[in-house]
Amino acid sequence: MNRAYELLHGNHKRGQIVLSTVSGVLTTEPGMVVHFENKVPSCDMITTKSYQVVQTFGHREPVVCSTQEGNFGNFVGLRNPGMDAVYPKLKTLSDGGMRAILNISLSANNPEDFSTLVAKFDGIADLLELNFSCPHAQAGFGASIGSDLETAALYVRTILQNVPNRKALLIIKLTPNVKNIGEIAKAVIDAGADGVAAINTVGPLEHIDPVSGELIFSKQEGGKGGASGEWVRERALECVREIRAAVGDDPIVLGMGGITTALDVSHMIEAGADSVGIGSALSRLEMKDYENYFAALKSGKDVTSYIVSGNKLQYQKRTVLKARTVSGDMRELTLSGEMNCYPGQFAFLWVPQVGEKPFSVAGNAPLKFLIRKRGQFSEYCFSLKEGDTVYTRGLYGKPMQIEPSERALLLAGGSGVAVLPLIAEQLEKLKIPMNMKVGVPVKHEEEALEDVLSTYGRISYVADDGKPGRVLDTISEDDVSGDVHVYIVGPGPMMEAATKRLLELGMSEDKIHISVEKLTLCGVGLCGECFCAGRLACKEGTFYTLTELQEGGELS
Repeated sequence: MNRAYELLHGNHKRGQIVLSTVSGVLTTEPGMVVHFENKVPSCDMITTKSYQVVQTFGHREPVVCSTQEGNFGNFVGLRNPGMDAVYPKLKTLSDGGMRAILNISLSANNPEDFSTLVAKFDGIADLLELNFSCPHAQAGFGASIGSDLETAALYVRTILQNVPNRKALLIIKLTPNVKNIGEIAKAVIDAGADGVAAINTVGPLEHIDPVSGELIFSKQEGGKGGASGEWVRERALECVREIRAAVGDDPIVLGMGGITTALDVSHMIEAGADSVGIGSALSRLEMKDYENYFAALKSGKDVTSYIVSGNKLQYQKRTVLKARTVSGDMRELTLSGEMNCYPGQFAFLWVPQVGEKPFSVAGNAPLKFLIRKRGQFSEYCFSLKEGDTVYTRGLYGKPMQIEPSERALLLAGGSGVAVLPLIAEQLEKLKIPMNMKVGVPVKHEEEALEDVLSTYGRISYVADDGKPGRVLDTISEDDVSGDVHVYIVGPGPMMEAATKRLLELGMSEDKIHISVEKLTLCGVGLCGECFCAGRLACKEGTFYTLTELQEGGELS
């Protein structure tokens, strides 16, 4: 018998507290699945993001927001790498024998693609959760299926006909944005589904930033996003009650939506849920408290001490005080106000209806960012001029702890030079002499941040002159002999080559510090995209020692 069935079937009557993550939140990357499997034993079921047959890039950022503490907006748009990209990693986890129940979420816009997905993942999942519910997906996906009783039932019947010898439980995730969720739930159960999950986000709604008064999500892509968090809790309970009344006690019901406290968990079980999913609330926790929080929910204890207060997604208005192009291809923006940023932390820049991206802070007072042209948003930043308005949010991540040493070597490539002033400032406070080397494609009369960095120590800007990474050739044994720590910031290939060069010169791994800048969409641990070597960079900071990266399986 399927172990998920044994755990979940009839559990709403037994009253056992079964906790899970929810699709699209935190356990979206295989690394985060492993983290919850090993580090959060009080989480009984791990749910992935919604995978499709082929890769989907989702909506333009921003894709998450919070206009009020505890409440969230979601505009991800089913972003995922496609089934073939993720299957090998999930299969390895499943083959190894997982403690937690594995719930793989799937999304498609036709029964045939759903059938392909079900057949693909059936052998490695305990549950397959079909997304009939996303409120801001492309036409034909998500709620456009689950909003119609006959369409939802037809999909289920067709999928079951196409994949008759299924091992995993088939769970249909339903949208709350209907007036007959109970009838729809009964229809998919009668069609052969093993259970339903409810609710997905409410909406879609327009989310208006209270600071700027602007619409947060892209108008070109619909402008409306789902609502999650505490403001949907009562609707979630209402839906679960209606579903349970319609389907009876036998089908499995996975309940979720706005759950934050132990009382919320209790109310969801009383409403008829066999398990309780925790979603947006996880963004309000430190990583070290994931297990403490889940354990407290299970034991009915107060979780207030684990909830980080404040709205980490709140924007601040900034005025461009100065904008200039440096090093030929980078834009230096000086903004009003200040930040108290340290190495390892970062912030987001947002221009309404243009987009947002995370950036290292190049200076705290005055507040300064260094931007290289890479896409639509960074290209727009080159048009910003004195007096224009932009918005920031953050800071995110934790400061790197700089260890005392006799000397330091700072290496940067490209826009990675933006991180060096904050490192240099901390080294100077510790009275550590430093040598800085920066690789640039072509030498210019004035290089980015040269005026600032030259005040801290010796600095060299080395042109590639046709050989990318030529700056690494200038590192000598004298640069790294003795008690020296090295700090590396730049493109991935440059940092990989730098570590190889430093190891050849005899440096130890624990004295090599690398800034790993993985894709970050949210900054608060909702999207899970920045997971690296056991940590979320948006919560724990971007700097790792080479030892940490090797032990975390990030380097061969």
